[in-house]
Amino acid sequence: MHHSHGTCPPPPREAGDRMSPGDFDASFTADMPRLRRRLLALTGNPHDADDLLQETYLRLSRRARSQSLTQQQHPYAYTCAVALNLLRDSWQHPSRRERTTDELPEAGWDGGLGSYEASATALALLGMLSEKEAAAVILVDLEGLTHDTAGERLGAHRGTVQRNRLRGLAKMRAALHN
Repeated sequence: MHHSHGTCPPPPREAGDRMSPGDFDASFTADMPRLRRRLLALTGNPHDADDLLQETYLRLSRRARSQSLTQQQHPYAYTCAVALNLLRDSWQHPSRRERTTDELPEAGWDGGLGSYEASATALALLGMLSEKEAAAVILVDLEGLTHDTAGERLGAHRGTVQRNRLRGLAKMRAALHN
């Protein structure tokens, strides 16, 4: 026996029948309370159920206009399948879900411009150094290698790497203060 809590399911559609977008809206509106109850039972949250209901409507209304949904014999079953697929997708890809927060973004965020400017400045400063000084600064300060490991990579003694690094850093500081 079919229990739909007050709404009667539409009769099955014949294979050749087509549903217009207006018919789809009427059918979706008629089945909306039943679909919302099902989504509420699955999500446990009325806000998530409403969001999923809206996303389902938007997905299907685009299809109704493109005539793919209009060929379905059982629009409610198809609507449920689409809603469940959307829900499953949100579970499998939680990063796609919207998240609410009470925190505002940092007031100083500039869209990455500061990071770009810092990178450009660092590259310009490194360009002022000799090849050996730049290599020592990059390996030790940027890549985090020890003086010994940097020396091995450069084929130089650790003391040479340390002197080149200190000279390079001094040149960079002097250029920043000018």
